[in-house]
Amino acid sequence: MSRLFDSLSREARNAPESGIVEVFNAGWGRDDLIPLWAGEGDLPTPDFICEAAKQSLDRGETFYTYQRGIPQLREALASYHQDLYQKPFSSDRFFVTGSGMQSIQLAVQAVAGSGSEVIVPTPAWPNITAAVNINGAHAVCVPMPASDQGWDLDLAAIEGAITPSTTALFLNSPCNPTGWTATRDQLAAVLDLTRKHGLWIIADEIYALFYYGDGARAPSFYDVADDDDRIIYVNSMSKNWAMTGWRLGWISAPPVLGQVIESLIQYSTSGVPSFSQWGAIAALKDGSEFLASQMERARTGRETVVRGLQELNRVRLVPPEGAFYLFFEIDGVTDTRQFALDLVRQTGVGLAPGTAFGAGGEPYLRLCYARRKDHLEEAVHRISGWLPEI
Repeated sequence: MSRLFDSLSREARNAPESGIVEVFNAGWGRDDLIPLWAGEGDLPTPDFICEAAKQSLDRGETFYTYQRGIPQLREALASYHQDLYQKPFSSDRFFVTGSGMQSIQLAVQAVAGSGSEVIVPTPAWPNITAAVNINGAHAVCVPMPASDQGWDLDLAAIEGAITPSTTALFLNSPCNPTGWTATRDQLAAVLDLTRKHGLWIIADEIYALFYYGDGARAPSFYDVADDDDRIIYVNSMSKNWAMTGWRLGWISAPPVLGQVIESLIQYSTSGVPSFSQWGAIAALKDGSEFLASQMERARTGRETVVRGLQELNRVRLVPPEGAFYLFFEIDGVTDTRQFALDLVRQTGVGLAPGTAFGAGGEPYLRLCYARRKDHLEEAVHRISGWLPEI
């Protein structure tokens, strides 16, 4: 059997097992499970979105469709961005994908070939570095410094990691898992650095609306960049509109890349189902009330877990600036992988171990607080009751 494995491609053989999925598998099926390991809330997709998809199915829209996305959805994406960023957007910038994860994969394929390097500040969602490495490129991890004030971006370290093989920088802000959120000045400095070295930016701004600072959204590269800058934005319907299981995302990029991105879509999934896209149109056009409730729910969840865990004198944390994760340390815990496995098996509380998030993340645990308040309170209660036993 080992000969079968050895005959696979190097990239496939080296694809890392997910440390998050390992905990998921250890705890799944428990009746008392409180699953805070994954990046999703506990609300089902709203009825008005589902109804739009059903109507599309009733119209018989089950055939192949536009590789770039149906025109109505691309126009809705342009309108959504125009309202959010208060500037004009052309629908030619937008390309519909089969998830935010596919958006990342396609962006990496577009700018990072075999042997090239992509710089990734860490801790980072593990799928980012995996997408780079599976594509035959090399993810260069640059740990972000942490302090009592939170995480920061070390531009000098990023510039020091640039080599002749570097083609791109991947930046996720607001960040999964840390909650770090770049300021406008930091984004401008990053853009200047990539312009200087002729690099692409892959900008993951999926959590833009989950922001706890001033304003309705986090700072964005859209605030500082020109339309023809080397930036590919990756995004998803999953987080804002409770559509994780729909597997629907989008790319925003200079229109000149249109044929390249269309071809990459063609040779991977050959497009996204029309009925899913009509659900996304309803979300973008009619989802403002639901979005407001999602953001308020995240604020309440953040307050609940920060307050509850701060009462435990063994926990060290900084309230996140964005996204919907708490990334925290527990005094005396040196192996967060084993801790997370033991915790879910013995208490039913599922957390993601910091070992899953790359360099700098190892001592931490990630908790997703995009859930109902009583579940979060119960999770904190179980953790606090179990900690004295270890």
